[in-house]
Amino acid sequence: MDFITILGLFAATLTTIAFLPQLFKIWHSKSAKDVSLEMLIIFCSGVFLWLVYGIYLQALPIIIANLVTLIFNLIILWFKIKYR
Repeated sequence: MDFITILGLFAATLTTIAFLPQLFKIWHSKSAKDVSLEMLIIFCSGVFLWLVYGIYLQALPIIIANLVTLIFNLIILWFKIKYR
């Protein structure tokens, strides 16, 4: 792996795990009232498009980061709907 791919994977890791505290907070508190439903829908749509873009480019950091980020945010979206 070259330096740029490693850099991309590291950046992807940081930006992806940034959602874990929010995910755990919602899960433990059973409340997602402070999270905007519209923002989640728009964000998930954008992340999905980044995933498609990464697949097209065959760029591993983009694919992994956006796949995991999409999963985390779909869980947050599900909590938002469930704990309404």
